Amino acid sequence: MKYKQTTLGVIWVVLQPILTVIIFSFFFGRALNVEKTSPGLPYPVFVFSGLLLWNFFSSSVNSAGNSMLTNAPIIKKIYFPRIIIPVTALLVSGVDFIVAFVAYVGVLIYYNVHIDFMALLIFWPISIMFLLLGTLGISCWLAALNVKYRDFRYVIPFGLQIALFVSPVIYPASIISERWVNYVLALNPMYAAINFFRVPLTGANSIDIVLMLISSVSSTLFVLLGIYYFKRTEAFFADIA
Repeated sequence: MKYKQTTLGVIWVVLQPILTVIIFSFFFGRALNVEKTSPGLPYPVFVFSGLLLWNFFSSSVNSAGNSMLTNAPIIKKIYFPRIIIPVTALLVSGVDFIVAFVAYVGVLIYYNVHIDFMALLIFWPISIMFLLLGTLGISCWLAALNVKYRDFRYVIPFGLQIALFVSPVIYPASIISERWVNYVLALNPMYAAINFFRVPLTGANSIDIVLMLISSVSSTLFVLLGIYYFKRTEAFFADIA
């Protein structure tokens, strides 16, 4: 349904990250020599591995943040667990994620990237778990805030643009030498998800356990506080929306 009346249809799911990878590879990888810092990976593979998770996060948060207002007529007419609405945004983005993941596997094969399958079985599920926790928590929190404070419909896209550049999507976290800056960046729930996702390609030595722990705790707190705030305010959604 999402791509029903488009010419390219579901191809857009693959086309968007691939075009973004090409742009980042040219401007950041070559022009700014960022590709030399990618830990033993071809830069397009490095960027794609980050964008794959980031696009899911960004699409889910952007959609879920406005979901309560978009579905206001339904909320006013019937009662149902309101949390279904932001969760649905994650499910829709999940379909896009699966399609883009197939393209990502093709990129891995094309570049003949060595994969540690034992690490894959361990770290990819962990990565997806923290991705879902962080995304769900932030989505629920912003969905609830956007009902009462309509300014958030403008804050969300702007915040996502900033968050892209403070997440290790287009650069490895190892290039930042200031320890306190790493601690601040690790508060981002996407920090652990992206780095864990790259472990089967870069090796476990490429991650900092302390920073991963900080980000993992951050993801857990986001989902707990996000759902708590959502449940606490959902009784007023029908009146405010």
